[in-house]
Amino acid sequence: MFEWIASPEAWIALATLIALEVVLGVDNIIFISILSTKLPEHQRALARQVGIGVAAVSRLALLFTIAWIVGLTAPVFTVWGNELSWRDIILIAGGLFLIYKAVNELHNKLEGPDNNKGAAVQATFAAVILQIMILDMVFALDSIITAVGMTSHISIMVIAILVATAAMVFLAKAIHEFVMRHPTVKVLALAFLLLIGVILIADGFGQPVPKGYVYFAMAFAVLVELLNIGARRAAGKPVVLHEPYTEDASGRKA
Repeated sequence: MFEWIASPEAWIALATLIALEVVLGVDNIIFISILSTKLPEHQRALARQVGIGVAAVSRLALLFTIAWIVGLTAPVFTVWGNELSWRDIILIAGGLFLIYKAVNELHNKLEGPDNNKGAAVQATFAAVILQIMILDMVFALDSIITAVGMTSHISIMVIAILVATAAMVFLAKAIHEFVMRHPTVKVLALAFLLLIGVILIADGFGQPVPKGYVYFAMAFAVLVELLNIGARRAAGKPVVLHEPYTEDASGRKA
């Protein structure tokens, strides 16, 4: 099971996989934070806790189904000359969900009306939690598939996903607070979500995109955003996005 310990290539694969899984987990946390802002202030913390809990449990649960997921490759039907398996169908459906949510949230943040009370009323706690759970399952599945594509050693997959899951749990609060202080990070995270959705669909249609290149580009974009945050802080010009729900100092809806 641990015969790879003496192999330098295996350790490189482990380090790379941990980095990829942590990046995916952080994007998961950021989107949970974005969805939770649709709720009243007193419900947001609980929504984030439930979201992080479901994300962690989803990843751990799917660890025990790696062999089953890998085996979902038998063709079910053909679309445009491509044979699609259940794995492919799940990836395409998950990718479409991520694209829809990312585009919808980007529109609301950039073009939506300020303090949209109607959106706040419609976004019930149950509805937000349901969206978070679906999102968590899509991210968890992508996490497992990424692990399967990086190495053939089950123990390496397990270690990488466990480390990334622990990082999600312990870093969730700090990441949420950082995102709330820097609204443009939300836009960047939504752009990443859109990118991941496209990658999932491409993978589903048999055109996989190397994850290493994608995550390197994401890391570079984060570096540029951090430099922009520093420049804006020096200039004293904060960025304000459209938010669907706000409360004044007395706790009443604004």
